[in-house]
Amino acid sequence: MFCRLATVALLSLAFASSALAADKAHRISIQIDQNDPQVMNMVLNNAANVIEYYRAKNEDVDIDVVAYGPGLHMLRADTSPVQDRIKRLKDMVFPGKIQFSACNNSKQGMEKTEGHAISVLPEATVVPSGVVHLMELQEQGWSYVRP
Repeated sequence: MFCRLATVALLSLAFASSALAADKAHRISIQIDQNDPQVMNMVLNNAANVIEYYRAKNEDVDIDVVAYGPGLHMLRADTSPVQDRIKRLKDMVFPGKIQFSACNNSKQGMEKTEGHAISVLPEATVVPSGVVHLMELQEQGWSYVRP
């Protein structure tokens, strides 16, 4: 009798665990720290592929592309070689499912070096520190990709 109860309890636990895993939100952060259009396009390809993969499975995914250092050029209004792709990707995704985070430390450093204010793309959000933002996302359970 005890063995049956233990078996039922274990099976119940297994079903509950798999149900919770199926409802788990998919969250991925992708860093860009290079001023290289090929790498920027690879980041956008990764994001688009992840979106399409989970869309085909009818599952949600949140993506945060974090740009810092020379990678900030990806999100600069005056130098981004991929700004049209960013707009298209942002428009294609349900609002709030993809975020582009621009490092304020990098932005301020570039402004000091270049001697003028720098604007980021309207699709981007400025975060205090790109590296700290990535670290905090990982601490919250986000997956991390560096192309």
